[in-house]
Amino acid sequence: MTYTPKSEFLHQMQTRGFMQDCTDLQGLDDALIEGVVPGYIGFDATADSLHVGSMIQIMMLRWLQKTGHKPVVLMGGGTSKIGDPSGKDEARQLLTNDQIGENIKGIRKVFDRFLTFGDGPSDALQANNADWLDTLNYIEFLRDYGRHFTINRMLTFDSVRLRLDREQPLTFLEFNYMLLQAYDFMEMNRRWGVGLQMGGSDQWGNIVNGVDLTRRINRNTVFGLTTPLLTKSDGSKMGKSANGAIWLNEERLSSYEFWQFWRNTSDADTGKFLRLFTELPVDECNRLGALQGSEINEAKIILANEVTGLARGPEAAQAAEATAREVFEKGGIGDDLPTVAIPAADLSEAGISVVQLFVRAGLASSGKEAKRLIAEGGARIDDAPVTDAGQMIGLSDAPLKLSAGKKRHALVQRG
Repeated sequence: MTYTPKSEFLHQMQTRGFMQDCTDLQGLDDALIEGVVPGYIGFDATADSLHVGSMIQIMMLRWLQKTGHKPVVLMGGGTSKIGDPSGKDEARQLLTNDQIGENIKGIRKVFDRFLTFGDGPSDALQANNADWLDTLNYIEFLRDYGRHFTINRMLTFDSVRLRLDREQPLTFLEFNYMLLQAYDFMEMNRRWGVGLQMGGSDQWGNIVNGVDLTRRINRNTVFGLTTPLLTKSDGSKMGKSANGAIWLNEERLSSYEFWQFWRNTSDADTGKFLRLFTELPVDECNRLGALQGSEINEAKIILANEVTGLARGPEAAQAAEATAREVFEKGGIGDDLPTVAIPAADLSEAGISVVQLFVRAGLASSGKEAKRLIAEGGARIDDAPVTDAGQMIGLSDAPLKLSAGKKRHALVQRG
């Protein structure tokens, strides 16, 4: 018989589709009812922003806080120097301390939108595992903690086994990662009473290691909770688009493009994404996701507004929707379309080729793709079809609206 959680946090997790595995579901439920539970998720600082692939974890922390508990954001200032093998086909490029520091500053901007930080019982806390990993004595670490891990068991974890099955290199540096992540849980339990680690299902082995080590060393009961790995209905990975990662920070991706990503959600994914990435009541998410025909488009606009409002602010969501309506319904330009300025030095007397124009605007990844777009009738300039791939375009101070298909647009002008 399926256990039905009584705590508000686990109720939300279960009904919205966040839950995959838990080390002790009833025990965690009891702890959440009894008092405030600090729970953490780790984020390696490999870029200066997170992308929407991290949204499911971010929303878990937000729900943890909304239901009266304490979210802990663990920045991997130490582990980012090594790299997590989970879900990776090859080793990550190693980063310098300065790069990691700048990345942490950028990632913090994301969390300031979703969480309230402070000193209160349920206020969010930001930690950095470099604070304890950088000063770790390796010999003492092996003596005190290495004996609690067996190679036999570590080789069974998906993060390791998949790399070995594919005959892809797994360095000893990366193999150490799961020991350090377990140590993180134990250390945060010791420092702040953190009793819950959450993450994607690919982190299950690492989380179980941390639960076991914390119980052995600190003699405390702690818990692990994982989410399903999120894919779209077509099987593609969440967080990517044809033009690359969908970043959460404005500096990396305009609010209009962010809004458009959610507006272009497939019909089959709309209800699921509403449950996971908005705070609308589950019944309303289900109702909207069940709409058919043209009505589902309004559900997608609600999804785009809700998620953009959380990640970028309500004003950004309103501006993006207004631009979209201007572009799609009225055939205008809109105030919020991404704009690309092409320096005069890059223009010949005749201007710039239409192929290069679409590449520079980010609407085609290569000249070959731009030519195919033109040949298939999907390229337009100021809503007029482009038919000649050899056409040269002169640029003035007034922007031109470029369109690739019906959903992707950009403005270009002389820089």
